[in-house]
Amino acid sequence: MTDEVDPMIEIRASFFVECEELLESLQDGLQLMDDGQSDDETINVVFRAIHSIKGGAGAFGLEELVRFAHQFESVLDGVRSHTILVDRTDIAIFFQASDILADLVRAARDDEPADQEKVQSILDKLSVILGDNAQEEDEVDASDFQPMGIALDLGLPELSDNESVDTDTQHEPAITTDAISAPGNEKPEHFLEGFKIFFQPDSSLYETGNEPLHLLKLLREIGEVDVSCDTSNLKSLSELEEEKSYLAWTIYLATDEDEASVRDIFDFVADLCKLDISPISNSTLPPSNKTDDAPLSSELSIVPTASETVVPPAPPQISQNTADLPVRKSTVPTLPKTNTDNNKPSNKPRPTVRVDLERIDRLVNLVGELVINQAMISQSVTDADLPSNSAISAGLDEFMQLTRDIQDSVMMIRAQPVKSLFQRMSRIIRESSAMVGKSVCLKTDGENTEVDKTVIERLADPLTHMIRNAVDHGIEKEEDRLNADKPAEGIVTLMASHRSGRVIIEVSDDGAGINRERVLQIAMDKGLVAENSQLSDTEIDNLLFLPGFSTASEVSDLSGRGVGMDVVKSSIIALGGRVTIQSEPGQGTKFTISLPLTLAVLDGMVIEVAKQILVVPLNAIAETLTLTQESVLPLGPNNRVIKVRDVFVPLLDLGSELGFRAPLNNFDNAVVLLISQENGTQAALVVDAIQDQRQVVIKGLQNTFGRPSGVAAATILGDGKIALILDPIDIVSSAESAGNLAQNNLQLTG
Repeated sequence: MTDEVDPMIEIRASFFVECEELLESLQDGLQLMDDGQSDDETINVVFRAIHSIKGGAGAFGLEELVRFAHQFESVLDGVRSHTILVDRTDIAIFFQASDILADLVRAARDDEPADQEKVQSILDKLSVILGDNAQEEDEVDASDFQPMGIALDLGLPELSDNESVDTDTQHEPAITTDAISAPGNEKPEHFLEGFKIFFQPDSSLYETGNEPLHLLKLLREIGEVDVSCDTSNLKSLSELEEEKSYLAWTIYLATDEDEASVRDIFDFVADLCKLDISPISNSTLPPSNKTDDAPLSSELSIVPTASETVVPPAPPQISQNTADLPVRKSTVPTLPKTNTDNNKPSNKPRPTVRVDLERIDRLVNLVGELVINQAMISQSVTDADLPSNSAISAGLDEFMQLTRDIQDSVMMIRAQPVKSLFQRMSRIIRESSAMVGKSVCLKTDGENTEVDKTVIERLADPLTHMIRNAVDHGIEKEEDRLNADKPAEGIVTLMASHRSGRVIIEVSDDGAGINRERVLQIAMDKGLVAENSQLSDTEIDNLLFLPGFSTASEVSDLSGRGVGMDVVKSSIIALGGRVTIQSEPGQGTKFTISLPLTLAVLDGMVIEVAKQILVVPLNAIAETLTLTQESVLPLGPNNRVIKVRDVFVPLLDLGSELGFRAPLNNFDNAVVLLISQENGTQAALVVDAIQDQRQVVIKGLQNTFGRPSGVAAATILGDGKIALILDPIDIVSSAESAGNLAQNNLQLTG
């Protein structure tokens, strides 16, 4: 007998995944509000995110999460109804509330207790903002929500076995207009153009995993909708069949789109339902049941079906008569809403599917094996000395291109924007600045830059250390900033981009910069460098990465224990990356992290050095050169340089640096790889020969051999042999530290 997974566990897990997406949307909306874009739609985005989390939490009986979300939602409801006006101080509290909401979601997901002191502190702040409006709020309890059961499947109240459904009575709507139509728009009285749609799903629609609510949301994207649900086919609870469809919907859609666009929305379920779409005429206008004196209702009679989460009714609306209500002064400008074509939402959002990460990892591994086998076939064809115009050679070329396309596509599946990581850093900024009593804001750029998911996960801790370091050591105190003619609020900038086949992440601040004299003195006092050492600015900056080094005068919650930046460097090196520092006194400091796009496959150049086959990442090579003895010039007793377009570039014998042979004395016809470093300088590596340029699969060495200096990983070649993948930047840096390489390029003048 096979063990079956409880569907409730899967639904609960899906709810928490959706919560992560809603929290991301919440952060985006709050950031727009903080930037001054406090228009109605932005506020509604924030409100809907909280409302959806609250509804799902109620369905699972997560009382603590429901209560907090309800209070947060109540404040936002007052903001969107314009009975509460907020300033940036209030929005800062909203950010804190968002952080606590995320904590409560994760605590509920992991069955861990939440920090009640923090929760209550933010609830008290929200109560202050809510003010007199709180008197109109009813106490909410998770028991008011329906448990996950038949009510989830049909969107109805729980009934006893002998109680039947009253089909003559309109049920209380389970989902408000917030889920279907644009919030704030009243139910339309007349549709001048559009369509009347009758939609009745067959049972097979639910069996295939489709959801009517998703279709209704898509209709909302192309126009204004008025929806009613027909429950006349419902039977008593004891007669209900859980896999049978009982509901039907009549939808009035006001849109400028043609009928073909409307039918496209139902394209995937056209054979799984009864569907009738007809243009609206006078005879098909929706009946009006409102009187002139009756308030307009923005709710739609939409009932969730199948595995949809029951969303609770919206909290009571705060009275629109604000004459007797205290109004808080707002410092956030309200932007006028426009209806230009550029602001219209996309008609059809891209469909997505959630896939278990283990399945993607297995696919990545299989693609890696495919790349290795393709290399082996290529090697066999080369060994057979077949003509280049043979059918096998032509087919192999197509196979190689197909392999690359598959590999690129699989890597794109694993790639994710760094946006979620950057949002986590926003919280670190808020908490760190509060702990040290500084005013600091985070600016981000390139948050849609895509990186391998594994890289993102393992980058969180190093970035956290760097952000805290920037707040604690980089940004000055307010009085010091004012004395230096700087704004009182410090700025930490987090930027991501793709450059030369790698991911570049920069963490910079506009603080005082590195006090190099103090750094060097502390290093001497701690015995980390010899007394009276003469170090370059770059070498002094790199002292920050030494274990046990700290410039903090006393131990605090953020720093002073001598751990942090050395952990940062170790973590980044473990990812196959590098970190460099640039600092200007009085202007600030910038840390630059360079990482591979993926940890699975890379394009490499296969070289030979002292009869050893090695691989150098292609993105590190600027160009290749062939030397003559006359082109090599001595510089001091140990260094040599070559001239490349009026620039002297330091020369390094790769075989000697790796310990494969004694240093070369003759460089006639030697092959050189010109290596580009992150700081813009170059170095030349002498190799014996270049064999090939190919895609290789990365095999880590850390678990067995650690990480030898200058070696990033290993790979399997086409002949089945193992080759080391070098880290040329690390080799150049080690040579500079040992004094075997000139540290700076020399520009020719005159």
